[in-house]
Amino acid sequence: MKKRVLKVLKVLSILLLLLAIVITTAILWPLPKLNTPEKHNSILIKSVNIIDIKSGEILVNRDILIKDNTIKFIDTVGVIKPKNSDFIIDGKGKYIMPGLWDMHTHSNQHSEWLHHPLYIANGITGIRDMSGQLNKRDSYWVGSKERLQWNEDLGNNNRVTPRYVYQGSYQMDGAFSVPNSFPEFFKLQTEEDVVPLLDFYKNEGVNFIKVYQQIPVKAYRKLAFEASNYGIHLAGHKPMFLTLEEAVNLGQRSFEHGRIFMFECFPGADSLRNSDNFKAYFKKSYRSMIADFDLKAASNLMELMRDKNAYWTPTLQIHKFEAFAHKEAFLNNPGLKYISLVRKKLWWGMDISNNKKRNLSNEWKGLSIDFYKAVQEQVKMAHEIGVPIMAGTDVTDSYTFAGFSLHTELEDLTKSGLSNLEALQSATVVSAKYAELDNQYGAVEIGKIADLIILNSNPLENITNTKKIDGVFMNGIYYDNKKIQELKKFTESIATSFHMNVKVIYSLISSPLIRVQFAD
Repeated sequence: MKKRVLKVLKVLSILLLLLAIVITTAILWPLPKLNTPEKHNSILIKSVNIIDIKSGEILVNRDILIKDNTIKFIDTVGVIKPKNSDFIIDGKGKYIMPGLWDMHTHSNQHSEWLHHPLYIANGITGIRDMSGQLNKRDSYWVGSKERLQWNEDLGNNNRVTPRYVYQGSYQMDGAFSVPNSFPEFFKLQTEEDVVPLLDFYKNEGVNFIKVYQQIPVKAYRKLAFEASNYGIHLAGHKPMFLTLEEAVNLGQRSFEHGRIFMFECFPGADSLRNSDNFKAYFKKSYRSMIADFDLKAASNLMELMRDKNAYWTPTLQIHKFEAFAHKEAFLNNPGLKYISLVRKKLWWGMDISNNKKRNLSNEWKGLSIDFYKAVQEQVKMAHEIGVPIMAGTDVTDSYTFAGFSLHTELEDLTKSGLSNLEALQSATVVSAKYAELDNQYGAVEIGKIADLIILNSNPLENITNTKKIDGVFMNGIYYDNKKIQELKKFTESIATSFHMNVKVIYSLISSPLIRVQFAD
């Protein structure tokens, strides 16, 4: 008996050793590099229809000359004489517009393989990333210095990536979001923490501080007061413990997600802000937020946002997921083949299970859909009042797909009351204006950077035509349809690979920032 036990233990030890070797090998196994195609210093696009993103007019049959990734000339067909050095593209019958920007994303250490190719393949040439790091490199999240390096690599033609147009901090959510091994000032428990935090992030090249729901009120007020002295602004969630009115007046430049007016415009708004457990109170108040919504209060807040030039990124995709997580037709998304098994089964699987259970309960039946419809109505209302609206998806949240979901967001914005042109503007000129880069991006004009998309059909006639991409221009590279398919296949292959999935789960487990986020 003893010999048999020893034999079994020996076999188990060998199996465990082999498993450890396999996992370690997968973690250390190098991932393939996606090589950039040939760069062209001079590109001539002939006889293309230009979408004037500001007026909605179509400039028919124009030639466009691009030199060193800048639009140098636009003229009627035949005026610009081609040279032997020009890379010539026939645009006859096609439409050209500025590249799209996704203004709410979350990049991580695997974005090079799982996100960037899909952004470019879908014509997403610029993104605002809403994640960050503290004072140590994280195994999962990326920080501003990594994103700035990606931008530099893009400029040197060493990387396939969209432009990271603004750099953000880690989410400032009070003591809950910061592991104890990091400096105390990241917790923002006192007003004295504000200056060292701003000093740190200024040195990191950050443009905005990502504020979250549980940030302490006094620290938030001090942060809002001091940030402009550093050339930094605040963007993110509406802090739960003060009013939207105060946050707007203190200068927060953008507000994320469709819930912001729901929090503020129902009879229990004051009690929600002062609750010891706002999450439980929010759940209890969900029905009242929909049924007792105060249109006059919402209108006043929207007018204030308009007057203060405060932007809103509704991220309709996350509310849509919450509404339809119990619907198989919604869950059967073709984009799932681009998502790692670990994310599908663990992160997204848990979200699906929780939302499905909630939506099918007698207490909650129909409420999530009603909430989503209410958010759509508020998008329409805010837009009509004049709140600047930006398109954003919240990649990598559940059922948001890098690149693909931005097109769905544009479609859903039109279903919420924006015209096709206004939806396109939310991902181009409006977003570029927010980033104070509208002198370089956001339109097909002489002197602008040539981050462009060629479409087979006119999106002003049907917004879903933004998906009919014939080619994408990025940093002097032309990604034609063949290259676009190669980008998609690259990510599909990586997402299903054993070593990538091992790397993903290892990075999640190893990240102290992820651990506190899940614990909260």
